[in-house]
Amino acid sequence: MTRVNRPFRPIRARTAAVAAGTATALFLSLAGCGDGGPAAHRPSPKPSPAWRTDPASVAALGDSITVGFDACSVLSDCPAVSWATGTDPQVNSVARRLVKDPATHSWNFAKTGALIRDLPGQVDLAVRKRPELVTVLVGANDACRNEVGAMTSEAAFRADFETSLRKLRRALPKTQVYVAAVPDLMQLWSQGRQNQLGKQIWKLGICGSMLRDPDDLSKAADTRRQSVRERVQAYNKALESVCAKDALCRFDRSVFDFRFTGAELSAWDWFHPGREGQRELAEMAFREITRKGT
Repeated sequence: MTRVNRPFRPIRARTAAVAAGTATALFLSLAGCGDGGPAAHRPSPKPSPAWRTDPASVAALGDSITVGFDACSVLSDCPAVSWATGTDPQVNSVARRLVKDPATHSWNFAKTGALIRDLPGQVDLAVRKRPELVTVLVGANDACRNEVGAMTSEAAFRADFETSLRKLRRALPKTQVYVAAVPDLMQLWSQGRQNQLGKQIWKLGICGSMLRDPDDLSKAADTRRQSVRERVQAYNKALESVCAKDALCRFDRSVFDFRFTGAELSAWDWFHPGREGQRELAEMAFREITRKGT
């Protein structure tokens, strides 16, 4: 038999080649690039739930602003002009714009004088109706105390809002939440103090921390009002950061930034939004709720 001479390949070279191939295969396997690697079986992340711009039902939570306090008559609620669920065509509330039958598919659980600590209880009432959209406007009363020292702390405010949103989310995982910023109370004082009748109403005890002695422009009075404004800003920061963790929650800062004029304030106390102010709130909310995208 004729012997075929094959090229000589050193044992060390062959061993190195095998080792290199084994190392490469191991690397690809660990990286998930080879067949059957971890990446091949890793589930795709779930997409975030999409925000719907046409919710079919609305529940409103909050304080005196959302029940139209002092918008129609002195020291009384007027829910018909509520920016969230009102029936007044001049205001054109969120419910009127979005809900086919507001009489049966919108509910207002806001209460005059409500604080953030009352919000979890309002959530309990709302979840029974299973609304597709919940609106929240609360916090002004937490800053509007008789004295600056009595204002709700930022930590307590944040905790109560977290509790409220967590409770809502457990019961209604697909319900959307629109959160309006607490209005700039200092700007409301600046506008309202121009009306003499309004300042007489303020003496009845409306928002003492901000409105007491409205014509006092001393350094001490300015410091007091600035403290209230800073606390409101802290509340809004808490609302925004907590809301940002929920894919179906939208915070609307425009309510704080809006420059209310005398035309938008109540003709009874020159502090709460009047009918025109309620209309502006409805417009801001509708714009944010129907905004497309994240």
